[in-house]
Amino acid sequence: MLPVYEEKKEGLHLRIKTSRHASPHLHNSIEFIYITEGTLELGMGQELFHMGEGDFAVMFPDMIHHYQVFSSGNNKACYLWAQPSLGGQFAITMQKYGPMNPVIKRKDVSFDIVNAIQCLQMAKKLKKRDPLVEQAYVQILLARSIPCFKLTAKENIESNDIIYQTVSYIAKHYKEDISLESMARDLGIGKYVLSRVFSGTFHRNFKQYLNEQRLNYVCVHLECTDKSITDICLDAGFESQRTFNRVFRERYKVTPREYRNLYREQYIIQTQDEISGMER
Repeated sequence: MLPVYEEKKEGLHLRIKTSRHASPHLHNSIEFIYITEGTLELGMGQELFHMGEGDFAVMFPDMIHHYQVFSSGNNKACYLWAQPSLGGQFAITMQKYGPMNPVIKRKDVSFDIVNAIQCLQMAKKLKKRDPLVEQAYVQILLARSIPCFKLTAKENIESNDIIYQTVSYIAKHYKEDISLESMARDLGIGKYVLSRVFSGTFHRNFKQYLNEQRLNYVCVHLECTDKSITDICLDAGFESQRTFNRVFRERYKVTPREYRNLYREQYIIQTQDEISGMER
């Protein structure tokens, strides 16, 4: 599942989840990835970077990236997204530059990085969140990771301008009533050229990719808010709840309400288990 980063109430959002394939996308948040089980292939530009247990990666804001999972078994990671404003003095660097290789291997990952992630996880589970403390931990993550990277101007990393335009356009307009034709017109390229970008690069058609982005928005709000399902689906850009319910069930094999209930049940069980582990 792809994360959605717009219009979150919190400046920081954390998830521990099973890693899955995710199409090329971008967002305006800093993304931290810490592998807890198995592996993940992190794609950036034309490169695919392998990550194993204990590896850590940072994706700077507004950089196209994607995920692939090739190994069987459990493949899990902690995904952490933070607004650039939490980066403090590092925000200007992240605006202009990006890492040529965003992955830090386990042997080079600072203890401070691991400790910051664990503290943020526990604060969330115990519902003891403090925005100032979260900002401090985000800056620790950046302070310990950025010196490990070889940085270059962001334009040197992007592999194809039309791909960047495509991903950026959908990220900005997925909530609106858009079509392949209107998107092609706005970008000033041919409809069939754009169609080949979706099929050749994203391995899905325009409508499938658009609905993916909308569903990602929906899932974050089902998990993290108490907004009504109707309001969420309409906010995401679906023209009707009937269409939304059909597309949601096709992808997740459950209804939106079942998804929300399952997520909350699993979260409660996981929290109780970890608190019990701390008390023993």
